Amino acid sequence: MAQYLYDNGPVNGTVDAWTINFGYTVSDTFTLNAASTPIGFVFWAWEFPGDTALTVDWSFTSAEFGGTTFASGTASVRDSFISVNQYGYDIDQLTVVGLNVPLSAGTYWLNLQNATTVQGNPLYWDENSGPSMASESALGTIPSEAFAIQGACGSGCGQTPEPGTILLLLSGALAVAGHVRRQLS
Repeated sequence: MAQYLYDNGPVNGTVDAWTINFGYTVSDTFTLNAASTPIGFVFWAWEFPGDTALTVDWSFTSAEFGGTTFASGTASVRDSFISVNQYGYDIDQLTVVGLNVPLSAGTYWLNLQNATTVQGNPLYWDENSGPSMASESALGTIPSEAFAIQGACGSGCGQTPEPGTILLLLSGALAVAGHVRRQLS
């Protein structure tokens, strides 16, 4: 079952954004707490009014802009309009699917570059100053961007049980303990 394996926080859309085409690469960290299989990711972008993102080159690596490459490719993106910001840019959610990348628990870098749009304009990855570390290929360290990694968790990875589930489990355990105690008396 697909879920967010890592979420770097929500779209901001009002502070800044970083170019991910025309020779620029932006790289952000993400951490997996258990072995997992990313199947896609979403990120938020600033686009020129009326333009639409088409593709983006992506990679999961061990270091910013390189190191060991665990997976990479050129992905078609599903572009969903959200709003227009105060600078007149369209703020869109871009979704990449169809990945199947088994990764061990650890910290990785998501690198985005060579994005294309219908009109050939720059495409900017939204800055949200989330918890990840981030770099831009021409400048170095920058505030991080809005994105989330989607996928399936392996063993040891899962959601924290809801309080009701914990209570049900405890009440069952107490009932069994009471039954065993009566049998021993």
